Amino acid sequence: MAIEVSERAREWLRKKGGVATVRLSPRHGCCGGGAEIAVAEARAPGEPACYTRVEFEGLVLYIDPTLVDQGLRLDVEGFLGLRHLFVDGVALSR
Repeated sequence: MAIEVSERAREWLRKKGGVATVRLSPRHGCCGGGAEIAVAEARAPGEPACYTRVEFEGLVLYIDPTLVDQGLRLDVEGFLGLRHLFVDGVALSR
């Protein structure tokens, strides 16, 4: 499997439309350094052709090709209406 999705995340994503994108997002430090971290969003990407599409238990996941088969886990955290997706298991990249 390209990515593990917790039961909690599957339920939450179904309520949000059943689509998620997992991608790298650049982060910049205050002194010039930077890194890319994996982020997850409950929406389709702007350019789906640039992602690996995975259908899993009624969900459609778009995963950045560099993150496929990296042992990632998609989960949801927070409470009530303040819940959001997160990705676990990926190292920072430069």
